[in-house]
Amino acid sequence: MQAPELLLPVGNPESFYAALRGGANAIYLGLKQFNARGRAKNFTNGQLVTLLNEAKKYQVQVYITLNTVIKNAELSELLEYLNFLNQAGVSAVIIQDWGVYFIARSYFPKLVLHASTQMGIHNSTGANYAQKKGIERVVLARELTLTELSKICKKSNAETEVFIHGALCYSFSGMCLYSSYAGGRGANRGLCTQPCRRNYSAAKSTDYLFNLKDNQLIDLVPRFGKMGVSSLKIEGRMKSGEYSYRVAKAYRLALDSQQNINEAKKLLALDFGREKTAYFMGKDVKLSISDRTVAGVYLGQVKRTRGQLLWISSEMAIETGFRLRFHVANTEKQQTIKVKEVIEEDGLFRINTDGKQIKNNSEVYLSGINDVKFPSKLDESKDNFRQLKFGHKQKILNALKAKNTFGKDEFFFRINSMEWLKKMNLNEMDGLFLSFSKITWSRFDPELPFIQKFRDKIYVELPKFIQQDAIQFYRELIARMVKSGIRSFVISHLSQKELIPPKCKIVCNENVYVFNDAAATFLKNEGVALFSYPQEIDFETMFSLTHKDGIVPVYFYPELFYSRMPVQIDGTEEELVDDMKIKLKRFRRNGITSIVPRIPVSISQSKNKLTKNGFYRYLIDLSYEPVSKHRAKTIKSRVLRSEQIQPSNTFNFNKGLK
Repeated sequence: MQAPELLLPVGNPESFYAALRGGANAIYLGLKQFNARGRAKNFTNGQLVTLLNEAKKYQVQVYITLNTVIKNAELSELLEYLNFLNQAGVSAVIIQDWGVYFIARSYFPKLVLHASTQMGIHNSTGANYAQKKGIERVVLARELTLTELSKICKKSNAETEVFIHGALCYSFSGMCLYSSYAGGRGANRGLCTQPCRRNYSAAKSTDYLFNLKDNQLIDLVPRFGKMGVSSLKIEGRMKSGEYSYRVAKAYRLALDSQQNINEAKKLLALDFGREKTAYFMGKDVKLSISDRTVAGVYLGQVKRTRGQLLWISSEMAIETGFRLRFHVANTEKQQTIKVKEVIEEDGLFRINTDGKQIKNNSEVYLSGINDVKFPSKLDESKDNFRQLKFGHKQKILNALKAKNTFGKDEFFFRINSMEWLKKMNLNEMDGLFLSFSKITWSRFDPELPFIQKFRDKIYVELPKFIQQDAIQFYRELIARMVKSGIRSFVISHLSQKELIPPKCKIVCNENVYVFNDAAATFLKNEGVALFSYPQEIDFETMFSLTHKDGIVPVYFYPELFYSRMPVQIDGTEEELVDDMKIKLKRFRRNGITSIVPRIPVSISQSKNKLTKNGFYRYLIDLSYEPVSKHRAKTIKSRVLRSEQIQPSNTFNFNKGLK
């Protein structure tokens, strides 16, 4: 069996040369646009051409990250971008957006595509659907157990890629709305502000409740090879060349021989990251949360200061050339100093601050040793590539557009409890999405007269995360519903359509992202009857779409974090407050932790504007509302009258999504 590929992150020229020297088989990087690490330096088109030529000498594959959702106004730029990548000869393009997939597959068929972890693929159904659509490799979710990974590898024909080292996100990748909600900087747009690294208050205490340690799976490298995993991926496009080299060298040792793992661990002890966890592939996931958010090797504390001098306690000898990071506990304040001279005094290490203000008792972290150096520049290639002809580009864009369709108002509702069924008047709605847990579905009787009377308005909704062993449960659930005459289903991942038999109605919910006409066109080509617009979309983007027949979420509580990881809070308190004073609630359902705001998002007051712009389908989500007899009717009435609901906010709809 062929050994897995070792795949390294490259965010700048130094880390590129470091990855080559460290023994990488492949690298992944982003250009200046359309990638999930918008804050990394990234590369110009000319630098990429030079890099490709250099990588070819070492037989190293080069994958380009195009793993963000694309706004409709950006489709023209996307076409030029794909045209360039197609001619440059990159090894593969890593994508998240089904609209990007559709354009690449339709107009640039030679491009090899990989499904980003942002696509949320977490079971064999997802992997096989991607492979069926011509996607060569899937980057699997980080939240898988070792058993689940093994089963996916056995039941899937797609190449599999697994993250084995580096930072972890608290929420499933592609399903985190927190950064977007807090400031319009969406993780799905490559601009995450890392809210999981912040302080949260609950039960009269303040803690880092969602701050995960760094992933490290060095001990499992031999097992990954035996499972048939295709690629082992390191996280860290924001990190230094020193990090890339040290981590690449460590995993290269482990891949070359199992006997080298102890030596590899010594190298990883100085990767300048956070504390380490094996996460869901380890034995105790509860230990994966850390009370330290700072990356680096913890050394000690500042014991005293005087003018520009400070004295540090450290078990490791501090040497000239070290980069030290100073952090004031329980704050976000950090300072970095490169040590130019160090003197030992009374068991402490004295250094000069170079005029920087460092507080007494600050924590001290080692963030770099500077024991290896790499070139810091890549020349700009002057190669000329053919531009897309204007007429051809316009023809492609026009083919994605929909004809204007206008319809009468349609209202859909979502509930997550059977208690709501007793309060709902299905005569006043066009569809009811049942978003139940496995336990609730087990108790649900589709043969009840009330259900049978309205079975054409009942939609069975599948969850965002279906673990491998639960696939059969949902297959049987769907078969049971179809047998009873319920033939409408709402899917949270496009691959879930593979679980649904022919002649059924399929609706994509807001988790299957439609930010552009290409995505809408593709979903319709796949037989999707209705789609929903994302919860984090803004009016500018939505109004730019020609596909206006989607379902607009007009009232909902967004799941800011959606995670398999439990939250440890003292007592029974379910309410939280973040350090920006955003009030939140925690829910644990179906083995998933959801963090939602205490007040809903509502754009009921914009109904007239929506109608004027051609939209006519609306979703009112009651999943996180207390069960109430009149609530559904009240909200619908407010929407129809284009009246504001208070308290509420408008998320990104008005302020925009960057």
